[in-house]
Amino acid sequence: MKLKKSTINNIISYGIVIIAFIICQSMISSGSMSRSLRGQMIPICVYIVMAVSLNLVVGISGELSLGHAGFMCVGAFSGIIASAWLTAAFGLENEIVRLILAMIAGGIVAGVFGVLIGIPVLRLRGDYLAIVTLAFGEIIRNVLNCLYFSLDGRKLYVAFNNPAIPGTILVNGPNGAKDVAKISTFPVGFVLILFALFVVLNLVNSRSGRAIMATRDNRIAAEAMGINVTKYKMMAFVTAAVLAGMAGALYGLNFSTITAAKFKFDTSILVLVFVVLGGIGNIWGSIIAAALLTVLPELLRAFADYRMLIYAIVLILVMLATNNPMIRSLFGRLIHRGGPAAQAQKGGAAE
Repeated sequence: MKLKKSTINNIISYGIVIIAFIICQSMISSGSMSRSLRGQMIPICVYIVMAVSLNLVVGISGELSLGHAGFMCVGAFSGIIASAWLTAAFGLENEIVRLILAMIAGGIVAGVFGVLIGIPVLRLRGDYLAIVTLAFGEIIRNVLNCLYFSLDGRKLYVAFNNPAIPGTILVNGPNGAKDVAKISTFPVGFVLILFALFVVLNLVNSRSGRAIMATRDNRIAAEAMGINVTKYKMMAFVTAAVLAGMAGALYGLNFSTITAAKFKFDTSILVLVFVVLGGIGNIWGSIIAAALLTVLPELLRAFADYRMLIYAIVLILVMLATNNPMIRSLFGRLIHRGGPAAQAQKGGAAE
């Protein structure tokens, strides 16, 4: 049986990610990777998943979301609480199983928030949607600063602005979660990247994905053809929220202490920068941009006080380069035309 072109492209994408993982893992095993770079492996996985999931909303669905860090925040604290509860209630000591279950819990909770936020928000368009999602991210962060979670045996207690609750404190309001068991691993992060790619690429190449892109390209024409615009936009939004929640759980369980301040508006903008620099609608571009720009500040640490200035200059140069017609013609297949959205547009133009 002949494979579809999209299937072949997906297999190639998975293969490249697997090769990159093998190279990184071999460098870690042989000790040829620096300690600072090893510490960046899990954040790289997290930001790749965040960029891929946000690209599903911004590039594939065509909606500007500025509150993606809010779902990451929900997933991080849900994963931390789930991990501690699984250990205390069921004595689950297997770290890999606990991490996977915590990531699933983070994804489910973030998905629930995605549905609750998406129902009213996705009826808005353009700048209004961006402002409301921005407000959501800030509300989530500030509400978590007022919440206290504790564990007493199998009982989980939640209090609002009341630290005097029974049991062992898991989340201490503005002080965040302390003494978190660091169970995140690079191989699990790699598996999460593959899972995110599998979900996003298969969704984009499906009938639902074509409906999502149709609503992006021409909302009125899509509605005239009988497409439920809100339904398909909700599908993309909630899928992105679930993936962001799983990435947040992986991120939260990588640190012994974490606060809601780590998920400020800056984090949403950082992920959006990954999407824009990699090419809106280009999944591969998001992966490359997220990996390079996460590592870049560490590589520039030798420049001390000037490293962030150099980082900003590099961002400007990359933006100028990707908007240069000559460079686009040379590397357009990789940077701009390689994404599923661009391929779909080509197919539509050919028809």
